[in-house]
Amino acid sequence: MKKENKIRIFLVDDDVVYLKLLEIEFHESGDFDIETYATGELCVENLSHKPDIIILDYLLDGVERDVMNGIETLDKIKAYDPNIQVVILSAQDKIDVAVNCMHHAAFDYVVKSETAFMRLQKIISNIFETKKLKKQLNWYMERM
Repeated sequence: MKKENKIRIFLVDDDVVYLKLLEIEFHESGDFDIETYATGELCVENLSHKPDIIILDYLLDGVERDVMNGIETLDKIKAYDPNIQVVILSAQDKIDVAVNCMHHAAFDYVVKSETAFMRLQKIISNIFETKKLKKQLNWYMERM
C-alpha cells in the first residue's frame, strides 16, 4: 500500500513506555502511518502533516508541568481542523472526565486498560465507516 493511502495516526502521550507500546501495537496490527509525540505542543506544531486520527492522553503532565493538558490540546486541534477525529486515552476512570472530553468534541474516550488497544481498533474502524457513509449520503443527496 502506498504511504499516502495509509491511515495517519498521531499518538500523543507523556508516558514514553506506554507511547512506545501503542506505537508497536499499531504497527503490528495494521498498515498505519504513525507519528508519536510526548507533548500536546509538539502534536499541534505538526498538524500540517494532516493526521486522520489523534489518540491523545488526557493529562500530558509527566514530561513537564507547564505544558498543555489533553483538553487544551484537543481544543487547539479542533480549532485547526474540526474534521480531525480525536480519541482521548486516559487512566482517569471517571464519567465526568469522559463527559467533559465529549463536550470538547472528542470522538470517544478510552480508559487505559488491558482492553484499551482493542477498543481503539474498533473506534478507528467506526470512524472510517462513518466517513464512508457520509460520503455515500452526500453523493446520494447531490443526485436528488
